[in-house]
Amino acid sequence: MPLRIPDNLPAAQVLQRENIFYMSDSVAAHQDIRPMRVLLLNLMPKKIETEIHLMRMLSNTPLQVDVELMRIDDRISKNTPIEHLETFYKSFADVSHKKYDGMIITGAPLGQVPFDEVIFWPEMKEILDWTMSHVTSTMFLCWSVQAAMYHLYGIEKRVLEKKISGVYTHHLVDAFSPIVRGFDDIFDAPHSRYAEVPAADIRRQPDLGIVAESAIAGAYIVTRKDGRQLFVTGHSEYEPLCLKDEYERDIAAGINPAVPENYFPDDDPTRAPIVTWKSHGNLLFSNWLNYYVYQLTPFDPNRIGEEAAYQQPFTGLVSG
Repeated sequence: MPLRIPDNLPAAQVLQRENIFYMSDSVAAHQDIRPMRVLLLNLMPKKIETEIHLMRMLSNTPLQVDVELMRIDDRISKNTPIEHLETFYKSFADVSHKKYDGMIITGAPLGQVPFDEVIFWPEMKEILDWTMSHVTSTMFLCWSVQAAMYHLYGIEKRVLEKKISGVYTHHLVDAFSPIVRGFDDIFDAPHSRYAEVPAADIRRQPDLGIVAESAIAGAYIVTRKDGRQLFVTGHSEYEPLCLKDEYERDIAAGINPAVPENYFPDDDPTRAPIVTWKSHGNLLFSNWLNYYVYQLTPFDPNRIGEEAAYQQPFTGLVSG
């Protein structure tokens, strides 16, 4: 089954060139099946670029996935045309009465900013609380991991002395978790952030478990043990040149950044980076859609968020 996206979304042209199977709203309306409904809260400045990255990852599944896009406020964006936002993005008020099988909340360039100084922090807290009653499984990426850990579990982020930027080796802590089914024991993933959620603090939370971590980048994949929350501190959705673009942007801004680690051959920014993370990135998203969304969500969408609908022990296996 294909990914379902709005008619005329710019990402469709990119996906079509790459022979990625998707379906427009107008075509999907004639399909008599129960698709998975996924809400994407896009907090990144370059929203079209982020849409494309995540649409690629969500398309690698036999499920039909209906994707809706949401933004957190109506401020003018310097990086995304207002016409695009008005055409394709919904506000929280537009969707708050709905229920979703899955939700993805992206990162944001806010790692060094205290949460109570984030301009949309009140709205963010409301949305985080809302996910527990209106979404079966929510995937948090990068900064949204820090936000959710703080608001939902009281875990403070730790601002780092220097930015973690590069591609790092990770190892499995829980090789039997459904979210890493098919993963190698050792694998790579990109990171780009100024703060972290300390692994020791996560381990003190009985409802959470670290599934994969890095000696340098720290906790990478963390799950709530019932599968209803997935925390990914890095960027397995990143395309080959994302870290390069960020590095050059920081140079242009006069930040004098360090060269992203383990990314350019011989750490030489004049050479093309070698991609070592995409296969595990695709597995991460397809496993989430399969085990944490499709197999966990109630068949009746009206029951999404009801505690009784998730009382069975979560194993990631299809029940008979």
